[in-house]
Amino acid sequence: MTDLWVVAADMGYGHQRAVYPFREFAYTGIVNAGDTTDVTDSERNQWKTYLRLYETFSRAKAIPIIGKQLFGMLDQMLHIPSLYPRRNLSHSTMQVDMLSWQIRHGLGSGFIQTVSRHPLPILTSFYVVAIAADSAGMEPIYCIICDADLNRVWVAKEPWDSQINYFAPCGKAAQRLKSYGVPEERIFLTGFPFDDELLGGRALTTLKHDLAVRLSILDPTGRFHRTLGHSVRHILGEFADAQPTEERVLTLMYVVGGAGAQREIGTALLTAFRERILAGTMNLVLSAGTRSDTAKYFFENVRRVVGNSPNAKVLYHSDRAAHFAEFNTAIRSTDILWTKPSELSFYTGLGLPIIMSPTIGSQEKFNRTWLLELGAGMRQEKPEHSGEWLFDLLQNGRFADMAWLGFLRARKLGMYHILDVMQHGTFERSDNPLLR
Repeated sequence: MTDLWVVAADMGYGHQRAVYPFREFAYTGIVNAGDTTDVTDSERNQWKTYLRLYETFSRAKAIPIIGKQLFGMLDQMLHIPSLYPRRNLSHSTMQVDMLSWQIRHGLGSGFIQTVSRHPLPILTSFYVVAIAADSAGMEPIYCIICDADLNRVWVAKEPWDSQINYFAPCGKAAQRLKSYGVPEERIFLTGFPFDDELLGGRALTTLKHDLAVRLSILDPTGRFHRTLGHSVRHILGEFADAQPTEERVLTLMYVVGGAGAQREIGTALLTAFRERILAGTMNLVLSAGTRSDTAKYFFENVRRVVGNSPNAKVLYHSDRAAHFAEFNTAIRSTDILWTKPSELSFYTGLGLPIIMSPTIGSQEKFNRTWLLELGAGMRQEKPEHSGEWLFDLLQNGRFADMAWLGFLRARKLGMYHILDVMQHGTFERSDNPLLR
């Protein structure tokens, strides 16, 4: 694959995480659209306004007195209507008109000036970048959708004249793009892109091994394997009998989003699992991302609740690329992922059962619905009682069931399919869970 302009935006981890797997193809590295050398102070302020809106939205519910009202107002701006009954949703909206006005008045112009000096295909995970580049007549443009459903603002005002190609993570996102007027030949149902180091190539050697070990951890009574062991052996082949090392214990990762919302759940989990953490029978990983304030909060609570126990860890790095690298390492030995239903919902394709904390925004409600339909995730029960209900579900083999269903039903080869489309114009479709 030749060089690409790989472009994200500083709007939470989802957009950045989606392009991280393509870093080795990125000409000059992954570009932050609001922070190139050609961005003017005026445009930089526009990008900062987008970021402030995102962070305010993510944290709005926690604001005393006015929080729920403020969240409701912001949520209405980003509302995604029901897909049914099927109908034409290609008409412009207030958000689309507003974005068109902002682009005409300079939003995205710095990035456009930067990339125009060295024309290359553009791969982005943020709609503003794709639409600004399209408005400037640049092509080819490829846009990765980061959720199971999306707002109309992701698509150009006149989609039938747009040259943007879209990579959809699931069937519902592809249906939505079609309803917004995107021509079918510009919609590619590839799946969300996972990093190659999590997969082990198109043969999925790393993923198969990690999943076999995880299923062993998630099935302490053997119920899952007595029922579905033959299926596991058929699908995972030579990796089906992979076993955990002696020191490997049940590991749960709790992930806080880019705005740092819902971090108090992590403290509740520390308390609920305290005895198991101290006894060394369970690991708890608290992912603070790149937020130093969240990391400080977690470190303080870890020391307060479990002291220096090696079984409670905080995942943090100030550099985003370094954080994603550490996250990839940690997720391979994670057995249960607890997070709000963000882009991490698609990580169930790696065979991860997902416990969902409360949603923030319309798109996360659709992600939650998608996970529930797959049978790969569940809404959280009260975190303070998770030391009871979580282990009841574990004994019943429920988390092993979710891990297996997520692996079978969610797409895994998104990165390779996206590269195929950019290189050859198409990719090989398949219903085989190991080939999609």
